[in-house]
Amino acid sequence: MKHLYWGDGKGKTTAAMGLALRALAAGQRVTVVQFLKNGDSGEITMLRRLGAAVYSGKGVTKFVSQMTYEEQAAAIEIQNYNLRRGLAEKADMLILDEICAAWNYGMADKSLLRTAVEDAPEEQEVVMTGRDPADWMRAAADYDTEMKCHRHPYQWGVTARKGVEL
Repeated sequence: MKHLYWGDGKGKTTAAMGLALRALAAGQRVTVVQFLKNGDSGEITMLRRLGAAVYSGKGVTKFVSQMTYEEQAAAIEIQNYNLRRGLAEKADMLILDEICAAWNYGMADKSLLRTAVEDAPEEQEVVMTGRDPADWMRAAADYDTEMKCHRHPYQWGVTARKGVEL
């Protein structure tokens, strides 16, 4: 089945990584492809230790809107490379973390992104996360969960905390 965790609230990646942990505990093979993230958050470190295949990194630390054309081109190349590597893995669960951003900002090959979801093997769980999903993502999803922020400590100046947001 296909899962979509989206919206402006905290918990999208957390939900996806919780599913990864559950799948690994059940002896399943998990592949995580993270778009536009550096791959050093706490949950990724632990999932790697537990045997998940993780493909992450964008080559620069800037937001897409701050990247030069050359930096964007290089980041797109890395995203496509990571996605192809992830798709080459035999996985019971494929997590496409921040696929919405990759799609919306054009930071990965759109036909490859769509193929990863729509042409996934029937027995594979596909998990998508991000803020603003494309209509086709919502249509493809068997699980469609919106995370809505009502309050967040960031609003009063609290930065990301290790073990909670990092």
